[in-house]
Amino acid sequence: MNPIILFLWIIGISFFSLFGSVYVKKYKKPDALIALYISFVLISNIIAYKIVKFDLGIITVFATSASIIFPVTFLLTDIINEKFGRKETHKMIFIAFLTQIAVAFFIWIAINLEPAPFFNDQEIFSKILGFAPRIMIASWIAFLISENADAYIFSWFKNLTKGKHLWLRNVFSSIPAMALDTIIFVTIAFYGIQPLLPLIAGVLILKWIVGIIDIPYMYINRWMMDN
Repeated sequence: MNPIILFLWIIGISFFSLFGSVYVKKYKKPDALIALYISFVLISNIIAYKIVKFDLGIITVFATSASIIFPVTFLLTDIINEKFGRKETHKMIFIAFLTQIAVAFFIWIAINLEPAPFFNDQEIFSKILGFAPRIMIASWIAFLISENADAYIFSWFKNLTKGKHLWLRNVFSSIPAMALDTIIFVTIAFYGIQPLLPLIAGVLILKWIVGIIDIPYMYINRWMMDN
């Protein structure tokens, strides 16, 4: 993938957060941000199995296809935390976790329903939508630990700096949380199947790039919600 296209993709994906902030400004509720958050989490779960080659110009890395989507969930977590507080953030994380379980259950039911005699794509349907149990468990464990860690660290930094230096709590909550998510997920999901260290490094580099690009979005979103 061309690095310019990758950069534009990240900007485009992050841009969706602004719709949530417009909703917050109008209705004073986090509903749209929560919906976006859950959507990004679910999409990441579905596409995480595919490993992609990313050309960053200076180096080429290998990472899961979800690596440019899932990091935006940390931006959304920080936006909710900034505007509505840590308790609302943990509530959102819990809702997203239950939604992941529900989606996995419904997909499992759909896969196991007896196909019509003229439906010839059962194998393809199962292969594309079926969650490998190991990937699914890895995703859930990493999600719960990393997202809640981000919420705690962000809130702690906000109290420490008395609400100042937004970029500081945005960066220093997301960076370690992304590292936790990557190490836990890749290790559980791909141990003995794929080379771990190159994959962890590739995923981390991409996530941190997204995290850096998202810093201006954090300020834009706060401005949109407060003005």
